[in-house]
Amino acid sequence: MSKKWVYMFKEGNASQKYLLGGKGANLSEMTNIGLPVPPGITVTTEACTEFYEQGKKLTEEIINQIKTHLALLEEQTGKKFGDVENPLLVSVRSGAAFSMPGMMDTILNLGLNDNTVEGMALKTGNPRFAYDSYRRFIQMFGDVVLEIPKYKFDNVLDDAKEKNNYKYDTELTADDLKQLVKEFKEIYKRETKTVFPQEPETQLLMAVEAVFRSWNNQRAITYRNLYDIPHNLGTAVNVQSMVFGNMGESSGTGVAFTRNPSTGEKKVFGEFLINAQGEDVVAGIRTPLAIDKLNDVMPEIYKEFMESANTLEQHYKDMQDIEFTIEQGKLYFLQTRNGKRTAEAALRAAVEMVGENLIDKKTAVMRVDPKSLDQLLHPKFDPDDLKNAVPAAKGLPASPGAATGKIYFTADEAVAAAKNGEATILVRKETSPEDIEGMNKAKGILTSRGGMTSHAAVVARGMGKCCVAGCETIFVDEARKTMTIEGKVYTEGDYISLDGSTGNVYIGKIKTVEANISGNFGILMEWADEFRKLKIRTNADTPNDSAMAVKFGAEGIGLCRTEHMFFEESRIFSVRKMIIADTVSQREKALAEILPMQKNDFKGIFKIMGVRPVTIRLLDPPLHEFIPTNKQDIEDLARDMNVPVDKLTDKINSLHEFNPMLGHRGCRLAVTYPEIAKMQARAIMEAAIEVSKEENITIVPEIMVPLVGKKSELDFVKKYIVETAEAVKKEMNSDIEYLVGTMIEVPRACVTADEIAEAADFFSFGTNDLTQMTFGFSRDDAGKFINDYKEVGILEQDPFQSIDQDGVGKMVEMAVKLGRAAKDHIHLGVCGEHGGDPASIEFFHRTGLDYVSCSPFRVPIARLAAAQSAIKNN
Repeated sequence: MSKKWVYMFKEGNASQKYLLGGKGANLSEMTNIGLPVPPGITVTTEACTEFYEQGKKLTEEIINQIKTHLALLEEQTGKKFGDVENPLLVSVRSGAAFSMPGMMDTILNLGLNDNTVEGMALKTGNPRFAYDSYRRFIQMFGDVVLEIPKYKFDNVLDDAKEKNNYKYDTELTADDLKQLVKEFKEIYKRETKTVFPQEPETQLLMAVEAVFRSWNNQRAITYRNLYDIPHNLGTAVNVQSMVFGNMGESSGTGVAFTRNPSTGEKKVFGEFLINAQGEDVVAGIRTPLAIDKLNDVMPEIYKEFMESANTLEQHYKDMQDIEFTIEQGKLYFLQTRNGKRTAEAALRAAVEMVGENLIDKKTAVMRVDPKSLDQLLHPKFDPDDLKNAVPAAKGLPASPGAATGKIYFTADEAVAAAKNGEATILVRKETSPEDIEGMNKAKGILTSRGGMTSHAAVVARGMGKCCVAGCETIFVDEARKTMTIEGKVYTEGDYISLDGSTGNVYIGKIKTVEANISGNFGILMEWADEFRKLKIRTNADTPNDSAMAVKFGAEGIGLCRTEHMFFEESRIFSVRKMIIADTVSQREKALAEILPMQKNDFKGIFKIMGVRPVTIRLLDPPLHEFIPTNKQDIEDLARDMNVPVDKLTDKINSLHEFNPMLGHRGCRLAVTYPEIAKMQARAIMEAAIEVSKEENITIVPEIMVPLVGKKSELDFVKKYIVETAEAVKKEMNSDIEYLVGTMIEVPRACVTADEIAEAADFFSFGTNDLTQMTFGFSRDDAGKFINDYKEVGILEQDPFQSIDQDGVGKMVEMAVKLGRAAKDHIHLGVCGEHGGDPASIEFFHRTGLDYVSCSPFRVPIARLAAAQSAIKNN
């Protein structure tokens, strides 16, 4: 039996999303639960894979199955493809397993040609509607299938409106539209050197191939890279019989969510347009009406829609994003999917759905994307600063948060400015999928057109970007790169501020403040903590960072980098004296100056952390990082230190290394200069003992030796640490306990972890350096080629962002196994930034680590990801 490449909607169900795509699976599900869905067929994701394997060609078998199922669709609808009297028209939409809004391409009204358009005009008695549908089809087909730039059609359309003094597309007459069709076909012929295809079957096969090709267009690849969607899934194609929202005042189209996607409020939220097709709502060409207004215009349709929306949410047990069309007083559902939402909305909906007994706590915890919590941590405007600001314009509050930056009018310029360190606001009439990279790099997005479900709004919410959409009082001239508000012109580089929670637009800069987290966030985090097994620590070097992390739920510090304390102005001079010292006694004298400063740093951190564990890493970077390189700075330092410039220059030159990341750093510094390790060990122990006594608490400091690759290195350094610690205990009459461990970041340490464990109380995997050394990639330079590796499929993800489980991960697994075999009670954690990446956290959970450690703002992400890992792997 041959493989099944094509399904009727009534043959599938919601569980088949990897085969039928999310859209196709949901169309099948809606069909099967009895909702009014225009019938159609789905060409599977497997057919997409086959298309690429066959050199981007549809096989005869796939073509034949499409034709067979098309005949069944004709039977089901009572219409015929290419028939003049009763033509079957279809939409062609992509639908991958994961929702990719605006990333893939849609074609409507396929099946229209010079003959069927006349038949349609006669059948409906509405030639304007027929020719409006035909001109839309030619433009979409030209744009999607043959990649004719959309603006070439838009310019002709705008000229026709201007010539007749029309404001809206709906004012174009049938004769206007007939002329547009003629001009659109001329554009098609001029651009492609072929006539517009008149055979509907040819149109359909060309469209299916185009949708498959669009799976690998640049914006789709960019979107998948942003959201870690695998590139090998492929997309399905949904061919659905058309229903028309542009057949007059009893027709319309809309998009709605069963809950507010910005706030999570349990109230249907959406928009619709009378006498319009679906793309008019999402493209933002006309500003739509709120869904509540449908009750005034078509009360029966409104009632049916609200009941069906509730049915869908109850059925899927999640907030739904619904597309619908009304054709001459009859309601149809074209799509439902789990709605994209802000982190705030996701939290509220998840918590409230538990209260409604729609889902349980475990489902609620799984429902929220850990990475989306970043949105809650974004700044808001400072209330005092905001009091003095007057809104210059107001649009729709499309995505919450606050942003201040310089305005740029193209995605490319926003990307370039962001690379130069500028805060940017992308200002457009409306955004399109081509703007994805600029939207990602911008601090905020402002559009003069479009509604709450426009491309800009949906994508910004998904990214957690502040967005104000549909700000119609602003005139944007993208060609001249100007924005005009009430006659005042603003140009590229001018500062504006956006409030995505109110829709207000301000001229100039407004100070921002950190977000305050409470309410539903706290409830969901409590539930997450009930399920997770991994402890969550933070990487923090200051009391402020430590306090922030504790506020976010950190249970300890997994990495305190002592070198970050050395750069402060008050101590860098002493540090430099220590570095250029020629003798041990000179070095010890300089270290004696640093000791009280280091001790006070540690005391501040211990006071904030209380009884929570704190792991402090001894000095790690090469010493040249603390020394100036600029000639003037070297001369100033020589004068301040009362040493000849030549001598200082020679010392600085002697510290130069060809490959410093593999050079004189980490435990190697302590081997050469044990007095540095002794000073730091003393500072840690004195601080811990003093705070223990002052606060009447038990502190167990954890002293970590970096970059160990051989047990004898750890033995050597540990000897000095223990000698110093015991001496301090004796001096201060304390019986405090302490741990000495090491960072595992050298591949050799992984393969000899059983030996190293004999001397270590804990391992902390430094996955940043371990990735660097395992791959042989320089972390500082890999950015030049990592994206190339991802695009050609050598890497699926950046291994410095999400751990390489097959390579670096195996090193971690080996070290865990060997370490535990040698010492079953050894503590195991990770302190690289992978500790805040959800996919990496799941790997660390499976590997059996005790904790992960990450930057303070990623602690909530780690808490939720750890809970999800425990639930998934239970």
